[in-house]
Amino acid sequence: MKNNTKILVVGTTSDYIDWLRKIGEGRVLFLTDPQVRQQAKEPAPESKEEILCNLTDVALIRAALRDHLYRWNIALAGITCFDCESLGLTAFLAEDLSLSFPTVESIRICRDKYTTSSRWLKRSVRTPHFKLARSPYDAADFREKAGRPCVLKPVSGSGSELVFCCETVSGCQRTAQVLMRGIQERKENRLYSAATDCFLIEEFVEGTEYSCDFILQKKQVQILRFTRKIKAKDAPFGTTRGYVLTTCEAEGFDRKRLEGLLGKAAQAVGLSRAICMVDFLISGDEVVFLELTPRPGGDCIPYLLSYATGMDILKIALDFAEKRTLDIPDLLPETPCVGLRLHADREGVISHISTEQLEKDPRVKKIHLIRQSGHLITLPPEDYDSWYLGHVIFVPGPGRDVEEQCLELQQLLAVEIEARET
Repeated sequence: MKNNTKILVVGTTSDYIDWLRKIGEGRVLFLTDPQVRQQAKEPAPESKEEILCNLTDVALIRAALRDHLYRWNIALAGITCFDCESLGLTAFLAEDLSLSFPTVESIRICRDKYTTSSRWLKRSVRTPHFKLARSPYDAADFREKAGRPCVLKPVSGSGSELVFCCETVSGCQRTAQVLMRGIQERKENRLYSAATDCFLIEEFVEGTEYSCDFILQKKQVQILRFTRKIKAKDAPFGTTRGYVLTTCEAEGFDRKRLEGLLGKAAQAVGLSRAICMVDFLISGDEVVFLELTPRPGGDCIPYLLSYATGMDILKIALDFAEKRTLDIPDLLPETPCVGLRLHADREGVISHISTEQLEKDPRVKKIHLIRQSGHLITLPPEDYDSWYLGHVIFVPGPGRDVEEQCLELQQLLAVEIEARET
């Protein structure tokens, strides 16, 4: 029987699996948590395309993977990952299978915000001043000495989950208690299992926040995606309302200088060949790094790139894993384009949700809802996932503030929410 060559995709979501099956030309093997498959709306892959396995049991995974490869006569030519909680597992499997991926140690560093910041500080990569804290007293002491607002966040975790900004010393103490409780409640979550007895506190830096994807290989950096974040003012601190697809040049920043800084930041955390996502601030003429993760940006980003530029960031990740020649289109979209994230504004159970009014708006190009009637919404800080409803890709009208247009379109989503029965 002829040998089949596949790329192993570790621990991703059902919508990504469906996307990758359509563009992967039959060259993808999925390692999936059974709960993801049970909750999926998308059709399941054929049995030879997917291994369902508890992603916390490494011995079970190794055995299941070995058996599957033997049964279907599959050889692995690459490995990749799109979710933060599966990066460590992917790195372990890559080393075990002699496949190209960031090392276990580099993933450990990237998934630990304190270690990342320490590495950056040691190598003169600008990041907010910080301290590892273990108590509300530590947080209050840092805020008092800093004399300015501070940000509290988990050492692990991802995005804006359990990230708080505090104006006062007493506020830091109270918020630290909320944060520590939230971390303990998530200790069974793979994102938070690494550090449950401490947190990070850092200075709040004023500036415009950006996010980008880039490729690092042979000490060279190539930017794949550059977006300006629209921060939500009526939501928990750090919540991103939307992403404006743009370029370094359009934002008045020198590309070569940024590429040099991105390479320095990535190499400081032990990366040598990877597709990376990075969040940073531009404050005055400084680039202030916040977080760097060796995977492509998720959320609405792949959809935004696909519509605006024709770039398929997921396919690029597959090609990169297999060391194929990469086909990367021009970053600059023909027209300005925005990915708008849709959130619920209250708790309860969705009784009705409709995009009818959104569909009539000429600015709207794509709508992707991930919730439907019957979905239970719990708001942050208890839950940062269930209140996210989906996204809209739109071309903003000329001469008007983009943030205002985001709010207009958000209000066109019709959502009826009933109080949860107690």
